[in-house]
Formats: sequence, structure tokens, C-alpha cells
Amino acid sequence: MAGGLGTRLRPLTYATNKHLLPVYDRPMVYYPIQTLIDAGIDDIMVITGGQHAGDFIKVLKNGEEFGLDKLNYGYQEGEGGIADALSMAESFVGGDSCVVILGDNIIADDIRGAVDSFSNDFGCYVFTKQVEDPERFGVVKYDEEGNVIDILEKPAHPPSNDAVVGLYMYDHTVFDKIRRLSPSDRQELEVTDLNRLYLKQGLFKSHKLHGTWIDCGTFDSLAKATQKFYKDNE
Repeated sequence: MAGGLGTRLRPLTYATNKHLLPVYDRPMVYYPIQTLIDAGIDDIMVITGGQHAGDFIKVLKNGEEFGLDKLNYGYQEGEGGIADALSMAESFVGGDSCVVILGDNIIADDIRGAVDSFSNDFGCYVFTKQVEDPERFGVVKYDEEGNVIDILEKPAHPPSNDAVVGLYMYDHTVFDKIRRLSPSDRQELEVTDLNRLYLKQGLFKSHKLHGTWIDCGTFDSLAKATQKFYKDNE
């Protein structure tokens, strides 16, 4: 998922899409694509939008640099939210399950085991990470036994420090569920509402990440990501 206007990163995003900004020596979007490939996924669609959508073809081309035979592209009109963007992939996914990753999320963790173990018995599989500022994200709420009982979007008083990161797995019913969603107050189809539908049906599972997770949506986090990979390459 690589749409949006990147307003929090202006003026950097006046000339190109946020997901094409550099993180050390690569465009930001390279990292989530590599996360998918490292998990054994090589049938990939990049969904973007806005006036800079064509830049992705110039940068990513057909995916040769990743060892892919091809890359697929989808275009989202307007700012309809993550769930709306995912709906653009319905014909691409077909009756299969899918892994969704946000193009500004850098995940330095091995997710292949989780991907390989994904079962339609769950239907929805989200990944969480303990953070110091959970009020910026969707946050999971646990019962006394440690089971997830709710997901709250950017709560003023977070019920835990476990943020839902921009990485999700869904079964083939996800597109029917997206059609059941109503726009939020900001007129978007929210991925949190989608995940809550699965949770209410008892088809939800979560997995905690222990490695690095960086949401590169701010200047500080973008600098943090660059610093990490600079140090890793010293």
C-alpha cells in the first residue's frame, strides 16, 4: 500500500510520493517489498495513487532488482483509506489469501513462519509491536487472560502499549467484508474497522513482533530509519 499525500512530510513530498523518499541508500518502498519477498511471497501488487503514481514504474519497473518476474500495479482514486486501497486488489487476489504491508512500514523481523502458518481458520492475522506512544496507532485491548478483545484507533487513553503495525494477513472473504464497512468520520474505510469485523466473528489472531518496526510517516521516524540502516552498514 503506497498511496496517500504524505502531508506530514512536506515539503519533501511536493515532488514525489512519500514511499519513494530515501531511507539510507534505497527508496522507502524497497524495504516492505523485501519483507514480502523474504517471507516467500513473489506475487506482489503495488497500490498507489495521487499525482506521483507514475514515479513507481520509473523506480520499481518490473521488479527485476528484487528478482521478480513482474510487479503488478493498482491505482486508488482519492483518499479512501487502507481498506479502500485493498479493495483495488480484489481481482488480483481472487480466491486466495493475501498479505498486506504498508509502504512506509519498515519491519526488520522474520515473518516467514507466521506467513507459512496462516490459516483460513483465523481469517485475519495482525502483527503488533510494543511502543512508547501507542496513542498514535491502532491499539489492541486484552482481557485478563491475554486475549485480544478489541482494537482502538488512536485512543486518548490506550488500554495497552501494543500497537497494530502496518502488516496484515487476510483470507478471501476480506473483500466482502470491506463492502460492509462504512466510512469513518474522516470519510475513509478504516483497516481497524475491517480487523474488528474478523475479531467479532472469532476469526482473528495477533502476533507480536520483536525486531525493529519503524513507521516512516514523520521526519523523526524517517531519520531514525536512515540512521538504523547507516549503522547496520558501517
